[in-house]
Amino acid sequence: MSDKLDKIFDSFVSNNLFKNKSILQSNYTPENIPIRDEQIDSVGSILAPVIRGERASNLFVYGKTGTGKTLSVRHVGNKILKRVEEMGQNHLKVIYINCKMKKVSDTEYRIIAELISELGGKVPETGLPTGQVYSRFVDLIDSKKQIILIILDEIDQAVQKISDNFIYSLTRMNSELKNAQISIVGISNSLDFMDNLDPRVRSSLGEEELVFAPYNALQLQEILKERADIAFKEGVLEEGVIAKCAAFAAREHGDARRALDLLRVAGEIAERENNKKINLGHIDSANQKIEKDKMLDVISSGPKQFQLILHSVMQLEEKNKGSDEGIFTGDVYNRYQEICEKTKNEILTQRRVSDILADFDMLGIINARVISKGRQGRTREIKLMLSPQIKQKALEILEDSLGLK
Repeated sequence: MSDKLDKIFDSFVSNNLFKNKSILQSNYTPENIPIRDEQIDSVGSILAPVIRGERASNLFVYGKTGTGKTLSVRHVGNKILKRVEEMGQNHLKVIYINCKMKKVSDTEYRIIAELISELGGKVPETGLPTGQVYSRFVDLIDSKKQIILIILDEIDQAVQKISDNFIYSLTRMNSELKNAQISIVGISNSLDFMDNLDPRVRSSLGEEELVFAPYNALQLQEILKERADIAFKEGVLEEGVIAKCAAFAAREHGDARRALDLLRVAGEIAERENNKKINLGHIDSANQKIEKDKMLDVISSGPKQFQLILHSVMQLEEKNKGSDEGIFTGDVYNRYQEICEKTKNEILTQRRVSDILADFDMLGIINARVISKGRQGRTREIKLMLSPQIKQKALEILEDSLGLK
C-alpha cells in the first residue's frame, strides 16, 4: 500500500503542469483587468470625490456572476486608497464586506457589527438592541472628519435573508453625522434586484448605476490566454483547450470565473492521470466535476427557506418513487408547511414558495412544467433534476442544516 502511495506522490512531484496555480483561483487579484477599462474608468469617476474628502454618490453595480464586477470595484478602491496615502492623507476608510458570508448576512445586527469590526471596534455577536449597535457605529465613525466607503458585495443575498431596511438605514445615516460621511457601493448578481426594493431604498442606493455585460467567447479567450501564460508551464496546453473553456463559459452567461475554474480543474485532472499535457477530454471531465460541486454549493449556501422548500420536493419525490403520481406546486406547499411547523420556521405564502420554485427551475434543480387542471386552473408539475450522485449528498446537507437528522 505504501509503495503504491509513494508512486502516486512521485508522479505528482515529477509531473507538475502548473507554474503558478494561484493565478487561476478566484481569490487572485490581477494587476491588469482586461476588457473592463470602460467600467473601471466609470467606477473611478464616480468614486473620485472621496480623494478630496468629499462624499461620492452611492453606486449600484450589477451583472451576472463572473463578469468582473467585484474585481473592478475593489481594484478602483485600492487605487483610490493608495492615492490618498501618497498624498499623506488619512481621511478615507474603504470597507469590503461579502454579504453572502453566513456570519454577516443573517441579521441586520451582524452586518453593522461586521462594519464596526472592520473599523477596529467591537460589539458582542448578539445581545444588544439593533438600535444600540447603530449608535455605536455612528459614534465610531463620527469621532473625526473622514469618508467611509462601504462596498457591499452580493448585497442581494443579505436583502433576501433579512430585508432592505439596513440599506436604507446606512444611506440615511449621513443626516445624523457631523464629521464623517458614508458612501456605499452595492454589488449584485441579480439583474432585477433593484426592482424589488422599497422605492426609498432604490432612490438612495441607486444614485449611480453601472451594468457589467457578460463576456463573449473571444473576450474569455483573451482573459484565459493572459492567465494561462503565467499559470502553466510552456507547451502543456493542447490546441483548442482555451477555446473550449471559453465556449463552455460563454454558454454559462459569459462567466470568466467559470472559465478559469475549468482550466484549473482540467490541469489538476491531467496531473492525477500523470498526463504530460492538458487535452480537450480533460475540459469535459472538469466541466462535469464543477457542475456537481456548484450544485452542492448552491444547496449548502442557500437561505433557510430555499432549503426547506427543496427538502419538501425531495421528500415528495422519494414518496412517489415507482408510481405514476406527479408532484405539483400545491403538494410541495403542503409538505413545506409540515416541515416548517416541525422545525419551527416561519411559513411563507404560497405565492412566495412558487417564486422560489421558479428560481429552482432557473438553476436547473427542478423542471417545472405548467399544466392545465381544467376548472381548477393551472399548476406546475415538478420533476427533481438532481443526478443520483448529487441527490444523496444534497439530502445530507439539507438534513444537517435544517436539524432533521
